Amino acid sequence: MKTLILAAGYATRLYPLTKNFPKPLLAIGGQTILDRLVAQLDKLAIVTEHIVVSNATFYHHFEDWRSVSNYQKIVTVLNDGTTSNENRLGAVNDILFAIKELSIEEDLLVLAGDNVVTFSFADFVQFAGVKGTSCITCHEEPSIHALQKTGVLKMNENQLVEAIYEKPEVPPSHWAVPPFYYYKAGDLPLIQTAVEQGCDYDAPGNLAAWLCTHTDVYAWPINGRRFDIGDLAAYEFAQKEFGELTKTSDEL
Repeated sequence: MKTLILAAGYATRLYPLTKNFPKPLLAIGGQTILDRLVAQLDKLAIVTEHIVVSNATFYHHFEDWRSVSNYQKIVTVLNDGTTSNENRLGAVNDILFAIKELSIEEDLLVLAGDNVVTFSFADFVQFAGVKGTSCITCHEEPSIHALQKTGVLKMNENQLVEAIYEKPEVPPSHWAVPPFYYYKAGDLPLIQTAVEQGCDYDAPGNLAAWLCTHTDVYAWPINGRRFDIGDLAAYEFAQKEFGELTKTSDEL
């Protein structure tokens, strides 16, 4: 299995912090967002390589990060060739770009590079292994307002995904869909089909929504917290939360 971290965005809502610097390399609690993801993923025996998809504007930042990183698994940084928010490829096209560029033919764990988590990716990978299908993550979200700004899941009692609705005015459930996905190798060719059939390519959740209408996809409720670093307020909140966690850990 390879991990694919999407880091080609321009994070305009975090300006001025990200005007000339990529969001995944911002520090939270003394560690970059990207390192917080890769450090956990690197411990998984099943993982053979970490792939980071960047853009032409920030590519050198990620190469500098890679050159000093010290992970057990291979780290590869790809440049998708875009230079601004206006000509970005979009998350789904970046997934497809990486698959073609590296001729990927094995299971792929796809993650947004701007999220910090406290749950276990090992448990998610184990869940996907038991199901034997592509899988997504989910979490309960009590706020209707929050659900109206994200992907919302409808699943049956066996956790089989029936549909995913993007930013629904009337959410069909309280299950929100964060940007962490396990795609089986056999489903990777379907990504090209999805794009050809008009799947919205900007948000990674659109691919999962399309895929669940063409093959079985199961949903795993995360067993921890997830922080989406979408704007300055979210960044400051995560800084505070992880600062407290770090302080508590140091005191133990």
